[in-house]
Amino acid sequence: MSTPLTPRAALDLALRSPAWARTLLRLRDAVVGPFGLKTAADDARTGFPVEYECDEELIVGMDDRHLDFRITVLKSEGTVHIATWVHRNNALGRAYLALIAPFHRLIPRSAIRRIAAAR
Repeated sequence: MSTPLTPRAALDLALRSPAWARTLLRLRDAVVGPFGLKTAADDARTGFPVEYECDEELIVGMDDRHLDFRITVLKSEGTVHIATWVHRNNALGRAYLALIAPFHRLIPRSAIRRIAAAR
């Protein structure tokens, strides 16, 4: 989508979750915390670590016991492209991703609408 936003500004806007997503995240944290997985509270202290950043692209992500993920935001000719990459490290990662996949299809759509509205 065409936008005046930089990759960092687009990602910041995309990561502002709607109330229903924040509620699901709190539920997720309550369930996975006892298994030693990273929680939103862990992420809030540091944010998503930046793997790479230049004027046209930002890549953030982190590794955990169950899976590793990256989010990339690329701006080319005024258009922003967002993609995610997930590597499941074990059976827990496969089960976790299967459980959350339906929600992770909704969340990016919501993020794209927020970015598109920021003209």
